[in-house]
Amino acid sequence: MLRALIFDVDGTLADTESAHRAAFNHAFAEFGLDWHWDEALYTELLHISGGKERILHYWKAKQPELRELEAMAMQETVNRLHELKTAAYEEAVNSGAVSLRPGVLKLMDAALAEGLQLAIATTTSPVNIAALLRHAVGPDWRLNFTAIGDASTAPIKKPHPQVYLQMLAALQLDASQCLALEDSSNGLRSAAAAGIATLVTPNRYTEQHDFTGAMRVVADLSHTDLAKLRIWHAEYRPTAAATTTTKH
Repeated sequence: MLRALIFDVDGTLADTESAHRAAFNHAFAEFGLDWHWDEALYTELLHISGGKERILHYWKAKQPELRELEAMAMQETVNRLHELKTAAYEEAVNSGAVSLRPGVLKLMDAALAEGLQLAIATTTSPVNIAALLRHAVGPDWRLNFTAIGDASTAPIKKPHPQVYLQMLAALQLDASQCLALEDSSNGLRSAAAAGIATLVTPNRYTEQHDFTGAMRVVADLSHTDLAKLRIWHAEYRPTAAATTTTKH
């Protein structure tokens, strides 16, 4: 029986990636760097989970000659860039630049009305989650969620299943009683490695990802409802590809 919905945030709850990309570029400019991530580059970088990890990956690819002795200084710079980026993103959200994707609030409301638990499993920061949901849901948004896993609680990023395993423990439920909602292959692989059936709602940054093993792939949550999810979840049988734990 389906007893909980576990939501990813960026790209799943809202089309946040354009705002994130603009915030990264704002941070680079403010810091005096000539870096600029266009949409094509950012689409590739989204294969790296986590904002800080994305910056560090790009930096190392751009300057492979950097020595390990400079690693601490690099990390300090990455941390500062991410602080600037987070501030710019929060300002964009508060100005109304980001809104929830179609069907998200309706599904959440239906789930809560029928006694299902809600949780969040994301690689983004607590500040980003709060900024989005405070603006979209209201100041008491946190009361809707039994548990939240994020970059501060699950440092091993997707596709590793750490954040989903944490949510199963917090919800005190078996994986078979939960449904994950994701938008990317890394998110799908993370949930699948924890044994959780996954509904995928791609966006323009992730529509070319491999979603083998997903329970279903739909354009957005306006194309389904809780009754359909219950049927699909009851019928779902994971494939071998969907249950292979990703090595970290």
